[in-house]
Amino acid sequence: MDEHVEGCMLCPRECGSDREKKAGFCGVSGKADSVRAAKAMLHFGEEPPISGTKGSGAIFFSGCNMRCVYCQNYMISSEAFGRDISLSRLSDIFLELQEQGAHNINLVTGTHYVPQIVRALEAVRGRLYIPVVFNCGGYEKTETIRMLDGLADIYLPDVKYFDDSYAVRYSGAKNYFEMALAAVREMVRQTGKYRIHNGIMSKGVIVRHMILPGCHKDSIRILEELEAFKDQVLISLMRQYYPCGRAESFSEINRRLTTFEYRKVLDKCEALGFNGFVQDKSAACGEMTPSFDLDGI
Repeated sequence: MDEHVEGCMLCPRECGSDREKKAGFCGVSGKADSVRAAKAMLHFGEEPPISGTKGSGAIFFSGCNMRCVYCQNYMISSEAFGRDISLSRLSDIFLELQEQGAHNINLVTGTHYVPQIVRALEAVRGRLYIPVVFNCGGYEKTETIRMLDGLADIYLPDVKYFDDSYAVRYSGAKNYFEMALAAVREMVRQTGKYRIHNGIMSKGVIVRHMILPGCHKDSIRILEELEAFKDQVLISLMRQYYPCGRAESFSEINRRLTTFEYRKVLDKCEALGFNGFVQDKSAACGEMTPSFDLDGI
């Protein structure tokens, strides 16, 4: 039994669940020799140096340690839809995506499976030659991120909140920003300054942030706190929010983002001198969400 599965302490929630017998807060069990996933695909909706022209080799893991009320992947994050697969199958998926021409292997929401992911990646050392991307919700323990040192080449943390009142209300995540900032610091330590060659990223950190309705001042605080990293990381400001999941139960976010809100955050990002990416208003639609049909699993 893997010590990180029995009495799970992988994420800041430290729920302590024996995931061999009972799902943790993430909603999935944690058998040491398997993971649950909902889709593997060439994904063209990531940032330009991640998707490139051939696509990012994305594996969407079931369950999530965030389970935000507005999640656009609610079907897999909160309802844990997916199929249990062996670690050998996971390793094969890595190689299959590489064979299809993927620019990278994109591990989407895999925090609760890090020990298994590590084993699957180690099994293909010498055969997997494209970068590995760890794509997460930002609520990470540095100890867990350190397990990926030497295996993950690129990190895509989605830093969601500065104010804990938002983090608790929408994600039930206490001390969110404290944990996210420490995680970003560890990610930068591992990768160093971002590296892009011929338009494709090979190393580094892209800090994502999706602006929420009514929370643009919180978004600005996040950018101010991240200014210390502006020469090391790229910033991706996401405008893709639209009410989904359980957002209709929270009247203040049961609407789309306004142009005013988005411009305020974008203006601050530019004033602080960040490099990175922005989304067009058209991104705020369901077309950004893949169809979770177990394809490629």
